[in-house]
Amino acid sequence: MINNNFAAAVALSAAAMLTHGCTPAGAGAELRTDAVARKSISTLVTATGTVEPVRLVEVGTQVSGRIERIYVDYNSVVTRGQVIAEMDKVTLKAELDQAEASLAQAKAQADYQRKNYERQQTLHDKALISDQEFDDATYAWESADASYRQQQASMVRIRQNLEYAIITSPVDGVVISRAVEEGQTVASGFSTPTLFTIAQDLKDMRVIADVDEADIGEVAEGQRVEFAVDAYPDDVFEGQVTQVRLEATTESSVVTYEVVISAYNPDLKLKPGLTANISIFTTERTDVPVMPQKALRFVPDAEALAALHIGIDTAADRPAPGTKAVWALRRGTLVPVAVTTGAIQGADVEVTAGLAAGDTVAVEMLTASTAATPTATEQSPFMPKRPGQKK
Repeated sequence: MINNNFAAAVALSAAAMLTHGCTPAGAGAELRTDAVARKSISTLVTATGTVEPVRLVEVGTQVSGRIERIYVDYNSVVTRGQVIAEMDKVTLKAELDQAEASLAQAKAQADYQRKNYERQQTLHDKALISDQEFDDATYAWESADASYRQQQASMVRIRQNLEYAIITSPVDGVVISRAVEEGQTVASGFSTPTLFTIAQDLKDMRVIADVDEADIGEVAEGQRVEFAVDAYPDDVFEGQVTQVRLEATTESSVVTYEVVISAYNPDLKLKPGLTANISIFTTERTDVPVMPQKALRFVPDAEALAALHIGIDTAADRPAPGTKAVWALRRGTLVPVAVTTGAIQGADVEVTAGLAAGDTVAVEMLTASTAATPTATEQSPFMPKRPGQKK
């Protein structure tokens, strides 16, 4: 039960408010109350990211040479196996002809040495030649046979290089980048030069978002996402968190983590490289009791309330120290009630215990001057806004 000390504290609070210039009772004071209502409430984490295709394929060449023909351009739709470019094959064909001649020569040499080996083996079996002569014949045949097999392997490589001169698309998709022109010479060297970049399916996009380290703990796979792009300021796109990557990126002492968000793009509005302003719904509550946050900070003015014929219940159970409490208006009397709160959205806070929908809570005491001035909806300027919402 609230003891005499609590009642005295209420009286001292009222005296202190009068001392600091609050309007005395009878000078037009007004108690503003609000009812606990059932609403939907959500909490957001905001970030920015870049729209990109789920699968990008860089098409290059494994042989050096001059680009002879290009059959596709930017935005060309291609299918798997379609020829998209050809390289000059004159040098490669000359290498192939040379390799074929070398292969024929190696085969002839191998056949000759094999026949010579067979003759020497017959003579050796009859003890007509020395072991040294037989060993020389054996070595000559094995060397010629190894040279022949080496030329066969070289032929495989040269034929493959000739096939590489015809560049085909490895996937079905759309060409979004072309890095070469006809007549340009490319060198494979130590790395494969990129000739084209193909997006496999522009209807299946994703957003790679950079989320601050302070917010990453609230983000999890499966959460709903809304985002907007400057190209379509009136449209709001939807997606879902599909991956939270563990690798951190540090830039200018700011630590961020990459979050992958799915972005279905049936009408092809989203284009690779667009910047997306993202809101990740980390908490969503539907049809829950909600009250104004101001109710948690309300302190009753005993004298002003008396002028309004509103009492303070000093016999009610006093909330334990350190717990959140509000003043509920019941039958014309303010009663202290301990509450447990949940998600916060703007000026509203979810009530998880202590109050029910329909209960009335005291929000603030208005004087004559403040009551005459309409109060705007309380909202922090730092609170994130949903994509597409005007600032």
